[in-house]
Amino acid sequence: MLLSLGMLMLSATQIYTIFTVQLFAFLNLLPVQADISAYAFDNKTGNFDDLPARFGYRLPSDGLKGFLIGARPENACEPIIPPPTRENVTGAFIVLIKRYDCNFDIKVLNAQKAGYKAAIVHNVDSDNLISMGSNDLDILKQIDIPSVFVSEETANSLKEDYTYDKGGHVVLMPDFSLPLEYYLIPFLIIVGICLILIVVFMITKFVQDRHRARRSRLRKDQLKKLPIHKYKKGDSYDVCAICLDEYEDGDKLRVLPCSHAYHSKCVDPWLTKTKKTCPVCKQKVVPSAGDSDSDSEEGDSGPDENEASESTPLLRSLASTSGHSFGTMSGASRSEPEPESSEYEDDRLDTSDDSEEDVTVETVVVQMQEPRLDDHQDAPRA
Repeated sequence: MLLSLGMLMLSATQIYTIFTVQLFAFLNLLPVQADISAYAFDNKTGNFDDLPARFGYRLPSDGLKGFLIGARPENACEPIIPPPTRENVTGAFIVLIKRYDCNFDIKVLNAQKAGYKAAIVHNVDSDNLISMGSNDLDILKQIDIPSVFVSEETANSLKEDYTYDKGGHVVLMPDFSLPLEYYLIPFLIIVGICLILIVVFMITKFVQDRHRARRSRLRKDQLKKLPIHKYKKGDSYDVCAICLDEYEDGDKLRVLPCSHAYHSKCVDPWLTKTKKTCPVCKQKVVPSAGDSDSDSEEGDSGPDENEASESTPLLRSLASTSGHSFGTMSGASRSEPEPESSEYEDDRLDTSDDSEEDVTVETVVVQMQEPRLDDHQDAPRA
């Protein structure tokens, strides 16, 4: 049972993993890096990867075009120099900021206060892309401009060919893929709750099955109450119905209430680990309270108790069979004496007729002898 439960939980975990990966692929929720399109004065172009921040506004759907200017100071942890103001310049200004020394939200907020429309933060001594976040709600409420994170290699390329003083410009293209953090966490919470419910259901079902199986088995104290008989030659038992071996002298037989007997070593595991019923007739060894109620109801039902039903065992017990045969024999014995009584009455009639004839003969003889006695009495007188 425990092994099957573990296998079921493992299969549920595998299904969950496969389903999650497929859903991410379908909804395009896997982290997809946006692009920065850069254009130089000599028509040189380049595309670079970036990663949008988790705060601030999102980029417009058609992208944000602007001129790239390096921040001063480079880390933007303090107020930076605002972008140049020229009347003939049409477009926004984007600032390039160095990582470290302070939080990302402070860097972007200083760029916003200086008048920049977007901020690009680059890594230092690494080309890894980091998702910029913030834990300060007061600063988050103040940030209105979008910002992205790029690698150090990208920052060097942008500084070399695509800055404002070199006649270049950049276009920040939006990331049309859905943010992973916004959808993955709620999805994982929902799936986790479903898995917890499934595990709770499986544990409950396992406990119920365990309890049901325990109720259908025989306890050891109940097993000890069943009698054990040592087999001797001439006993009415011959073969064990479980192992099909003939009984030998000294074998310990467990005799069930239905009068069926088995080897103790054969039937004890059946009663304690499988069911507390006779393997042959399926009669319960120890009736429960529910069984007694059902038996009383069946006893009150009267003549319907002999009718077959789904719960009727295929083989009746010896006790019920002997009782049934005894009842049949008693009924037959009650019906057969009728002709015997008639013959007996005929004999009585014949004997009564003979006795009456004897009585009449004796009376006749007595009557015939009476005159002789009188004659004998009158003789002396004469």
